[in-house]
Amino acid sequence: MTLAPMTPLAALPSPGTAVWQLGPVPIRAYALCIIVGIVVACVVTEYRLRRRGVAPGAVLDIAVWAVPAGIIGARLYHVITSPEKYFGADGQPLKAFAIWEGGLGIWGAVAGGAVGAWFAARQLGIPFAVVADALAPGLPLAQAVGRVGNWFNNELYGGRTSLPWGLEVHVMDPDNPGHALRDDAGNPVLQPGLYHPTFLYEALWNIGVAALVLVLDRKLRLGRGRAFALYVMGYTAGRFWIELMRTDEANHILGVRLNVWTAALVFLGALAYFVRVRGPREYLIPVGTPAAPVPPAGGDVSQVDLSAREAGARPVAPEGYRVVSEEQFRTYRETGEVPAEEPSATDEADRDETDATDATDETDRIATGDADRAATDAEGVEREPAGEVRADEDRADEDRAGAGGARPADRDS
Repeated sequence: MTLAPMTPLAALPSPGTAVWQLGPVPIRAYALCIIVGIVVACVVTEYRLRRRGVAPGAVLDIAVWAVPAGIIGARLYHVITSPEKYFGADGQPLKAFAIWEGGLGIWGAVAGGAVGAWFAARQLGIPFAVVADALAPGLPLAQAVGRVGNWFNNELYGGRTSLPWGLEVHVMDPDNPGHALRDDAGNPVLQPGLYHPTFLYEALWNIGVAALVLVLDRKLRLGRGRAFALYVMGYTAGRFWIELMRTDEANHILGVRLNVWTAALVFLGALAYFVRVRGPREYLIPVGTPAAPVPPAGGDVSQVDLSAREAGARPVAPEGYRVVSEEQFRTYRETGEVPAEEPSATDEADRDETDATDATDETDRIATGDADRAATDAEGVEREPAGEVRADEDRADEDRAGAGGARPADRDS
C-alpha cells in the first residue's frame, strides 16, 4: 500500500512585492500600513476624548508629538536589542535608519509615544491618564493594521505547519529589496513548506484586545489609566505565547527570546498598576475658553472682518481643563452650567492653618491687652500712695511755719 503525500489542502499566499515605484518615489506597503494604523488610532482616540469633554482636534496636537516619538522609540528598541545587524564586523550602521525595511519594536513605540503624548497633554492641559485611557482600544487596532505590513515583507512567521492556514513565504531578493527572488523562468522562489502566520495571530489577538478594552471599560467605567493598563495586560499575554512560536532571528536570555521576558515583565507591571490604582473615571470641562469676537458698537461695517465671517466660526481650544465627576459633566453638557470648583485637600489644610493662626493671634492680642492694663493699674496704685505722702509732708511744714517759726515782717521799721 502506498501512502499519499502529506500535501496541504489550502495555504495562505504571501505577496511577492512590497514596494511599488511611483515615478522616482518608492511606495512601501509597510509604511502604508503604519500610516493607516496611525489614522485608525487617531480616529478612535478622538472619539473617546470628545466623550470625556476634550475639544475637537486635540488628538492631532497629541499625534504631532506622540507619533514621531513613538517611531523613534520603536526603532531605538529594535536597534538596541539587535545590535549585531547594524554594528560590529558585519554590521551596516546606516541601515539603522531604514525603518521602511521593517524593524520597529512595539515596546519602544509605546514608551516613546507615551513620552510624546505626555508632553503634548501638558501643553493642552489634559491629564495624561485621560489620554492613555482614550488611546487604549485604538492602539491595538493600529498594531493589527501594522502587522499586515509584515505580511507584505514576508517576515515574522513561525515554524512549519500543515494547517489549512499555513503561510507560503517568499525568498526575498537581497539585491532588490521589497521584491521576491525569482528563478530563471521568472517565477518567485518560495521557502519549502508552510509556516505559522504569527503576524496574523497577533493581528487577530490585538483586535480581540481592543474589543475586551471597550467592553470592560463600558461596564466598569475604568479611569486613572486603568483602561490602558488593561490593554497592556491583554497585549502582553498574547505576545508571550505568540513570541514563543516565532522562528526569526532574535537575542536570547537563558535560552528564551528577549521579547518573551519583556512581555512577562511588562504584564506584571501593568497588572500591579491595574490592581493598586483606584478611582472614578475622569471627565473634563474647559477652563479659560476665549470669548467669541464681538462686532464694534455703532454698526461700523468698515471695522468688521467679513472674511472671517464668511469662513465661519473656528473652534478655539481652551486654555486648559478641569476634572469633574461624571454627574457634573452630564449636568454641564445638558445645561451649560459650570459646576462650582470644590476645594482641594491642600486648600482645606491651608484654610485650617490660617484659621488657627488667626485664633492664636487673637488670643495673643487679648492676653497682651490684659497684661498691659494690669501693669497700668499697678503703676497707678503705686504712684498714688507716694503722692499722698508728699502732700502730707508739705502740709506739716506749713503748720510749723504758722506756729511762730517764721520772722515778723515789720520789726525794723
